[in-house]
Amino acid sequence: MKTIYLKRNAITHQAQTHFQLAYPAENVSKEDIFYYIYGLFHSRDYREKYRNNLGKQLPRIPRVADYVDFIAFRDAGIALAKLHLFYDQVSLYPNCVLEAPEPLEITAQHVIGGHDEWFYVEQMRIDRKSEGRIVKYNEYITIHNIPLRAWEYHLGGAAALAHIMKRQALTTDKRSGITNNANDWAVGIQNQRYPLELFLKVITVSLRTLEIQDKLPRLNFTTLS
Repeated sequence: MKTIYLKRNAITHQAQTHFQLAYPAENVSKEDIFYYIYGLFHSRDYREKYRNNLGKQLPRIPRVADYVDFIAFRDAGIALAKLHLFYDQVSLYPNCVLEAPEPLEITAQHVIGGHDEWFYVEQMRIDRKSEGRIVKYNEYITIHNIPLRAWEYHLGGAAALAHIMKRQALTTDKRSGITNNANDWAVGIQNQRYPLELFLKVITVSLRTLEIQDKLPRLNFTTLS
């Protein structure tokens, strides 16, 4: 049986009309608005302006005054969405140094060398004295030369790298007794280096995200409604 996929827009006709009125000489699509919003959510100006409301209410989506800025936010949203959806396809951050019993090499897509048992992870830990430049991966491997800037990209109040450290671990829920073992997934895909490689990829994702954020235009609204 042939599978049929239906595309549904989350942007309403009213929202499209609202934005079209702001830029009457342009053709604003629902897809444009979607990516504009994703780009806007990464604006430091936006987060600061609505800091007191974002944790209490649905986010406001204002229109920027200049269509050129609208396009800048849209294009940033496209780049960010591609980066975040396909995070597992980016290159490993190449400038880290892996301390291990034998030399390990970081290539674009894989960590080369070592033995599978070296990559079993229970809980990655930051070397506090290093202020985030060093992470103890396990008893065999220590990650050095982590750029401090990579910790600046946050998701839900914590650094994206911190989320990876929390998820790529061996943990047991106290109530249910269910154990989450990130190594099971790594074994299932026949790549026991996966937790380490994912950490190195998220460094790349974090740095690229911050680069895109840095280039976003300053906010200038036609309306705050």
